[in-house]
Amino acid sequence: MNRKDHVKMHSYPGMVAVVGVFHEGKVNFMAAGWHAYLSMSPPMYGVAIGRERHTYEMVKQSTQFTINFLPFEEAGFIQYSGTVSGRDVDKNQMYDQPWRMERNGFPLLERAYLAYECQVHQIVPTGDHDWVIGDIEGCHYKEEKFLENGLPNFENLNIPLYLGRSSYMGLDKEVEIREVNAPLSFKKS
Repeated sequence: MNRKDHVKMHSYPGMVAVVGVFHEGKVNFMAAGWHAYLSMSPPMYGVAIGRERHTYEMVKQSTQFTINFLPFEEAGFIQYSGTVSGRDVDKNQMYDQPWRMERNGFPLLERAYLAYECQVHQIVPTGDHDWVIGDIEGCHYKEEKFLENGLPNFENLNIPLYLGRSSYMGLDKEVEIREVNAPLSFKKS
């Protein structure tokens, strides 16, 4: 391996979280590839959000957000929510993506297999994105998607891994790669 004059970004494949936010009567969801569980005690989660994103302004103003994990079957919405701005379009209405409002203004995607309710703890500038750190105040999950030991139940769950270039790989008992260049073609009826 030789030293290069440029940095090769290598953070994929990886899970994509969908950030949900509700502020002043409007809801928005945005896919985020850079995120992490940060602390068990107290439980904290972090996500990188570009300062130019509509979601960033909404999170700063509302001071809370959700982290939603969708199954592979929702790769179309994941891609759509990360490439279309909530300033320009109501993504949920356009995509017919069902969601519900949890207590105290936490929007959750109905098709998520796991979701966290987060209260903003700190926002840390990190170059071209800010790292938004949230205290996890609530956790929702579908029990059949997990084994008793807490690991994913791949008999009942297909996790989408983002490969880059609008491509996703399904992680279950079999492997599938799907290109999502026309996300609306995956829209559920």
